[in-house]
Amino acid sequence: MKLHEIKRSSGLKDKANRIWRWNASKWNYSGKGHKGQKARSGRSVSLFFEGWQTPIIQQMPKARGFKRYYKLIDKYSVINLWELQKDERITNKLELNKFKLKELWYIKKESDLVKILWNWDFSKEIIFVWLDKFSKSAIEKIEKSNSKIN
Repeated sequence: MKLHEIKRSSGLKDKANRIWRWNASKWNYSGKGHKGQKARSGRSVSLFFEGWQTPIIQQMPKARGFKRYYKLIDKYSVINLWELQKDERITNKLELNKFKLKELWYIKKESDLVKILWNWDFSKEIIFVWLDKFSKSAIEKIEKSNSKIN
């Protein structure tokens, strides 16, 4: 079989579309429409073009080893023992958990991490339940005041 022996199928009626041959095929503009950026020869838009929004390539950090440190650090809501000492709503033998702290406006959300610090004398007997962290000095003062940490 040679190139000059090849014939088109007998069922075809239209001329073969010679696409990308300027206006030789499909009436006038060879499937490219009128003028404009995509009608020109060569590559129409860049490989990373995302419709005028900042490309994902530019949103990525350039330097290797880049870390958003503020997303890696846990943020704790800090509560001092002297605040609990002077608060009249907190009575002896009260179970103090995140739900109760939110009720008393010490934290914003129950999902917040809570750390208890010490910087004053503490004498109330409170039961601390499911709180995240305590400073060493706070643990000493809590044990001295007959309070408990669960």
